[in-house]
Amino acid sequence: MNSIHNISLIACLSISIAASVGQTNQATSSDVRFKLPATDDGLPGAGPLRRADWFQQVWTERRSAWVARIQQDQGAVVFLGDSITQGWGDDFRGLFPGVKTANRGISGDTTRGVLIRLEEDVLALKPAAIVLLIGTNDLEEQADPEVIAGNFKLILARLKEHNPKMPVILCQVFPSSETMKRPADKIKKVNQLYAAAVKGDAQVTLIETWTLFANDKGDAKQEEFPDLLHLNDAAYAKWAAALRPILATLGFMDTALDAFTPEDGFVSLFNGRDLTGWGYRTNNFDGHTTSSDGRYVAKNGRIIVTTPPEGRKVQQMWTTKEFPKDFVLKLEFRATPNADSGVFIRKPQLQCRDYPLAGPYKTLTQYSPQQWNEIMAIVTNGVAYCTCNGEVLEAALKVPETGPIGLEGDRGQMEYRRIRLKELP
Repeated sequence: MNSIHNISLIACLSISIAASVGQTNQATSSDVRFKLPATDDGLPGAGPLRRADWFQQVWTERRSAWVARIQQDQGAVVFLGDSITQGWGDDFRGLFPGVKTANRGISGDTTRGVLIRLEEDVLALKPAAIVLLIGTNDLEEQADPEVIAGNFKLILARLKEHNPKMPVILCQVFPSSETMKRPADKIKKVNQLYAAAVKGDAQVTLIETWTLFANDKGDAKQEEFPDLLHLNDAAYAKWAAALRPILATLGFMDTALDAFTPEDGFVSLFNGRDLTGWGYRTNNFDGHTTSSDGRYVAKNGRIIVTTPPEGRKVQQMWTTKEFPKDFVLKLEFRATPNADSGVFIRKPQLQCRDYPLAGPYKTLTQYSPQQWNEIMAIVTNGVAYCTCNGEVLEAALKVPETGPIGLEGDRGQMEYRRIRLKELP
């Protein structure tokens, strides 16, 4: 069944519900309008729909309750998924301050279930953005990864049809366990297919949440997933930290200009407003807030190295000024999970990454994942002494006699701020 036919079926399924929703904002706790269709016949997508009594009750009750919130939740960032999403609660544990959010997770749901309820539960809200995590329950129901990915493509196609500019934040399916009928190899295959489906798509930001949570065997860690499926409070905080930098880049958080003032003797290399003083060696971006290819963006005191739609894309931006004197360079960076970037000191690259996942300095004890961390490089006599939050990264990195400062982008999103330099006598 092709995508156009499937999407048409979704629209047909929506007509009666949408019409009745428009007539009233009232719904009982088990509104018959929101019951799961009795059979799979004629439904869009493929693969499993759960039909256990407990699931049908949750499906109906949650969808019925959301009718009364349609106006209240207009323009929200909608979190869409299954029990893992439902587990945020309606207040999202206070982890996204200032962001208007709406929870549209249903415990036990599958990709096909999401596809069926997309119109009334999500698109009716005219969402500002979507945060999507779905697919783990399909695996428990023995769906093939290709079937799961097929439903995901239909979901994405409908989101794009609704609004081709609406940001979609796609979270990789989290690790679980073979004992939960969710083996690591199947989850990795689903995530590979998801990544392939969005490669080159600038509307979708993919976050490496599988990498964030998986142990060395590719399974969930019991200290974060007590039942090897659902998150505890610490894991929700970790997930929120992974999402906040992306929400900031999209303009939902961190909207105030950073009011930082450099220490005495330091000069800012970034004015906080645009990319003046930076370029690609052959040009400069003076007065521009975005590089010519959109890879670097100046926003609210941050230089953002955006997530490449290609998955990985190496790019380097440099100061238009060189620094022949000895100096102290300070800056702060924030990385999404497994992000890979770098800071060039005259020419050599100091690896600047989400160190615990991406390396090479995996044993740091002071690094704070998905938070702001400080890099300092002291350059004297052709050697750079480099630290992260006071821990040594490189004790004697050899550097040329002169050269600019550079920032690299490779994988994931990296943000830089408070970039300043002090020349030494």
